[in-house]
Amino acid sequence: MALTVVVPSVNGFTDLERALTALAAEANDVAIEVLVIDRCGDGVRQQVRRSFPWVRVIAAPPTATIPAMRCLAFDAARGESVAVIEDHVIVPRGWARAMLDAQQQHPVVGGAVENAATDRTVDWAAFLCEYSHCLSPLPAGPSEWLTGNNVVYPRALLERYRSRLSPDQWENHLHAMMRADGVVLMCRPDISVGHRKHYTVGEYFSQRYLYARSYAGARVAGAGALRRLAFGAAAAALPPVLFHRTVSRVLQKKRHRAELVRGLPLIAIFVCAWAAGEVVGSWFGPGDSLQKVC
Repeated sequence: MALTVVVPSVNGFTDLERALTALAAEANDVAIEVLVIDRCGDGVRQQVRRSFPWVRVIAAPPTATIPAMRCLAFDAARGESVAVIEDHVIVPRGWARAMLDAQQQHPVVGGAVENAATDRTVDWAAFLCEYSHCLSPLPAGPSEWLTGNNVVYPRALLERYRSRLSPDQWENHLHAMMRADGVVLMCRPDISVGHRKHYTVGEYFSQRYLYARSYAGARVAGAGALRRLAFGAAAAALPPVLFHRTVSRVLQKKRHRAELVRGLPLIAIFVCAWAAGEVVGSWFGPGDSLQKVC
């Protein structure tokens, strides 16, 4: 098996169906295994088995975090290479072959993420708030970071780090360990995927808060009270910083400026949720926030 594609299932069958339909076409070019790790329940799993009988489905507890689900998939993967996407990510035709070809020169490769939910301002605002740094143009070549939902690793390399992976840590933890060991993270912005996820304002406000709280809580785990207090106090000043960062990135890329302008009021709201999550996570820990991130 050349490639295993890991798809954590956290949003229900509608999103997942689109992702799997796109992956089905990749089997024409590559010997591909698709692993769906599902926490949504038997209903979704049965639908996947009926509609996509070639997909391997692994049941996860409803409280499983996305990092924990990825770890389950890494243990079960059979492919020589292991790629990770999300259940609302649509891969373009030729994506699997492009990823494997890119690995011929560097083993760990990540691409760009483009918005595929383009009809509503709230979806654009949510996407730009979260993914402005993943939009092309990106500098191609060795990178300090790679996105976690369009990335591929050699399975043998993942096995080296498996015992050190945590169900409470996102991909930046794995990537930091790899960089520390001299593993090159290669950015290939020409290999892009579509991010197709629809939100209400309240849903994305909640998701930004939960993600930020989980991230900040993990960052200060084991830190003393004064350090946690300082991180939280600093996070309270984040909204203008995050807002400026998002706007400047989009303007620099010279793309989606009209969508940015329409979404500015919502982006201002979303960065406040982001900062609030960082404050609470720093002061009070992650709680069960990571289990609710989808």
